[in-house]
Amino acid sequence: MNMTRGKARMQIKQVVLAAGRQSVLTLLLALAAVAARGETHWLTEYSAALEAAEKTGRPILTVFTGSDWCQHCRTLEQNVLETETFRTWAEDRVVLLMIDLPQQGISLDERKARSRVCLKYGVRSFPSVVLVAPDGAAITTQAGYHGQGPEAWVATMETRLPAQAVADANRVHSSLDDAVVSARDAKRPILVMVSRPGDVRATTRVASLMRDPEFESLARDNFVVAQLPPAGALTSAADDEAMGQLLGDDELPPEAVEIVVTDDGRTPLFMESGELEPQVVVTGLRRFLANRQAARTTRR
Repeated sequence: MNMTRGKARMQIKQVVLAAGRQSVLTLLLALAAVAARGETHWLTEYSAALEAAEKTGRPILTVFTGSDWCQHCRTLEQNVLETETFRTWAEDRVVLLMIDLPQQGISLDERKARSRVCLKYGVRSFPSVVLVAPDGAAITTQAGYHGQGPEAWVATMETRLPAQAVADANRVHSSLDDAVVSARDAKRPILVMVSRPGDVRATTRVASLMRDPEFESLARDNFVVAQLPPAGALTSAADDEAMGQLLGDDELPPEAVEIVVTDDGRTPLFMESGELEPQVVVTGLRRFLANRQAARTTRR
């Protein structure tokens, strides 16, 4: 079910009021349209979440909630789960599963199926969050919500992720073709850092940039990252051709680092010198992301 839950509830109420005496089928179609406009992809069936986890190798972030009676559950959703901070963190780290046990609105069979999941993981209070491995084993459980902001809540959950999930999310690609595939799956632009192989000064600059806390956080949360040599120094002919298009086949001078943002691995959307101070690079990338978001909003 695709929806930002708080906004969707209000839209659903409006749909119900407007539906009046319309047929049940018409109402269901309207509700489906509201759900389709959401942003965060929450699964609602345990078996579907396990299947997705097995395919992706990602753990399942399972939120146990009572949408029509649990005030703390609603507060957790509004303060954390509906925020851009959470959405960005979750999209390439976990499979999302919402087990909702409302007082009304679900069938007896649905209630029994969801209750079995609660029993399986020993959930006795709401809200509860259980991080589940792809094999179905519980990794960690967090009961209740104590008012943390999205950054603090996400930071705590990050420390509980399996090491491999963190490594996958923070991976730096050495192949442009692989980065394009990852970017397509994650729906993110690619941040390419280009420097000449064997160039000690350039390598040091890239390493320094990657260690900068602001740059590292921005790159991790918003981009698929690749570190590559310029055209003519790549082992893959496809990567070599693509890199030539990105940089215009110009020879990269000694000690230079070029930062290129692209969606398809061939068309540059943003370019900046990696020799600048990290703060300047971060400011430029933030401006690019803001302009990109504004353009998308305008097109809607």
